[in-house]
Amino acid sequence: MTGIPILHVEGDSIARAWENSLIELHRNGCTIKTQYDKPDDPPSKDATMCLTVLDPLAEPMIHRDFPGGPEDLQEYVMEVLEGIKDHLVRDRRDPSDTRWEYTYHQRLFRYEVPSLQPFDQIEMVAQKLAQAPHTRRAQAITWKVWEDNDCYDPACMQSVWCRLLEQEGERVLSMNVRFRSNDAYKAAFMNIFALVQLQQRIARHIAELSGRPVVVGRYCHMVDSYHIYGSYFKEFEGRFLGMLQKRSFEQRTLRYEDVREMMEEARPAILEKAQAMGKA
Repeated sequence: MTGIPILHVEGDSIARAWENSLIELHRNGCTIKTQYDKPDDPPSKDATMCLTVLDPLAEPMIHRDFPGGPEDLQEYVMEVLEGIKDHLVRDRRDPSDTRWEYTYHQRLFRYEVPSLQPFDQIEMVAQKLAQAPHTRRAQAITWKVWEDNDCYDPACMQSVWCRLLEQEGERVLSMNVRFRSNDAYKAAFMNIFALVQLQQRIARHIAELSGRPVVVGRYCHMVDSYHIYGSYFKEFEGRFLGMLQKRSFEQRTLRYEDVREMMEEARPAILEKAQAMGKA
């Protein structure tokens, strides 16, 4: 193949699929510089990736070797699904405002277009699928062409697409997510975990709207540039690759059900922390 390699992996759970994607990327990705490299940083490992989670709710869901812990994961889920950090998005009318360019929650649940009312795209996705399960138009986008082409930190996730299929007497919700750029080691696991929670929420809402049960089907994570930055190769090789040889898959992972209560109990402290962010 000429050009950036296209890699395909799958796994029966989030943890397995993410682990497989890093192994495949490390083995078969190309080397290329990035816009964020310091002069002495080695080039990144990069590829176009198609990662499929066959059963997104299967245990074990959590991989111990993503750079974070259960409370960090809970905080990110709340950021994406509940908008606990939407207040950190900068006011574009103020040139001196240096806060965040966007949050995914804001772009998905309150997509703003000049001179129009904000769009709750996730509600629109659920409504479309409740009315016409076979529709190919149930999608949400994040890119704002009038803003993101010129900003310093444009949205990495580009779109969410959903569709229902009747299988063995059940209605199954499949979800595709496309990223233009995704930090495979330090961000992708939390991205996928939170987006599967979103998939589950959409399935529940379609069921509420239609009066018929909906189950969560496969999740597909498609990334134009799936990369491991050269600046943390040593950490990745020591922490992640090193543990592949020393521990079994069961030892490298956690059951979400075993830590769910602890994660839920962390919610008040996470909310307090988020509310304090951005204050003088």
